Amino acid sequence: MALVKMNSEPVQWRDDFPVFQQKMNGEPLVYLDTASSAQKPRTVIDAMTGVMEGHYANIHRGLYEFSQETTASFEAVRGKVKAFINASSENEIVYTRNTTEAINLVAQSWGRQNLTADDEIILTQLEHHANIVPWQLLQAEIGFRINVVPITDGGTLDLKAFEVFLGPKVKFMGVVHISNALGVKNPVAEMIAQARKACPEIRTLVDGSQSVVHGAIDVQALDCDFFTFTGHKLYGPSGVGVLYGREVLLNTMPPYQGGGDMIETVSFEKGTTFKDAPARFEAGTPAIVDVIGLGAAIGYVSSIGVEALTAHEAELLSYATQKLRSIDGVVIYADIEEKAAVLSFNLEGAHSSDVGMILDQCGVAVRTGHHCAMPLMEALGVESTIRASFGLYNNKDDCDRLYEALIKAKKMLRV
Repeated sequence: MALVKMNSEPVQWRDDFPVFQQKMNGEPLVYLDTASSAQKPRTVIDAMTGVMEGHYANIHRGLYEFSQETTASFEAVRGKVKAFINASSENEIVYTRNTTEAINLVAQSWGRQNLTADDEIILTQLEHHANIVPWQLLQAEIGFRINVVPITDGGTLDLKAFEVFLGPKVKFMGVVHISNALGVKNPVAEMIAQARKACPEIRTLVDGSQSVVHGAIDVQALDCDFFTFTGHKLYGPSGVGVLYGREVLLNTMPPYQGGGDMIETVSFEKGTTFKDAPARFEAGTPAIVDVIGLGAAIGYVSSIGVEALTAHEAELLSYATQKLRSIDGVVIYADIEEKAAVLSFNLEGAHSSDVGMILDQCGVAVRTGHHCAMPLMEALGVESTIRASFGLYNNKDDCDRLYEALIKAKKMLRV
């Protein structure tokens, strides 16, 4: 890993990522869309290539050497994930395709089994669609009430409004740890503690898609029942995610999908019996190579260290924020000190898509749109924003290039 230190400060990890050897539109690549999907370090690429070139085979079923070796590599990742988020057992780690599938699993398995028309659940205005739509689909069938915690003018959750929602009918709370659209960090541990005090039987889910890459995660300290994250935002491959669930709780939940490898016995006459978690939620051939890639990504991030990672991102966010504040007409949303490395803004008088296309021609990759958070955009009073999100591979030169590209956009769009 290309970690170089100078005056006790990390210089960059950029050389670990092959993509930066390329240009975009003839310009050196400035990739500022990590909140959507992170680029991949060489160690992840090599780990996945090594499986496909060296010993690929299906897992859990073959007695031959390749199958046994691949199975061991696959299952070893469960232990890495357990340690990475401080779960109590590897049996609490369920592989999914992504956070979206993990939340759908909880909704369709735990939710369908436990929620009734008389119940209420709590979500927030900061949620990604992945933690809204699955509950709306289930609500349409069952009829429970969804209470939505609003945001303040500063973009943070209105915790006083949250307190009002807590009552005997509340059976579930789903809350995003860090907003993908704004970078706002929610006090989920405090919210869970408060919810449990008011509603002892409540079950809680934390969407950790952003937080897992921006700081240390301890699911036991959070005291959540479920925690979800996805590999592709953690410098790993797409197509693999994780659902953490308390083991005793997972084993009371019915399977989400049926198929191979999640069964104990199958009979037309006697029906089917299922394995305990996590196997009961992993029907069919999984994303074998991608799971192994996720393990390599966790190893890579762990070798850097959370403190170094967060310090690097915080420095970039502060620098970029100061640069953008100096541009007349730039409106920054949730312009607060305590947030992750996400900068969401607009240029007054210009559509976000027009700005994004000009930035693209300058070699600067940002995300524009509603960021799968349309209720949040509505609360902000906008249709979309421009989002620059930072990762390990970014540096202050990238922030300067973003600034220069925005100045060019202002001139071209005459705003």
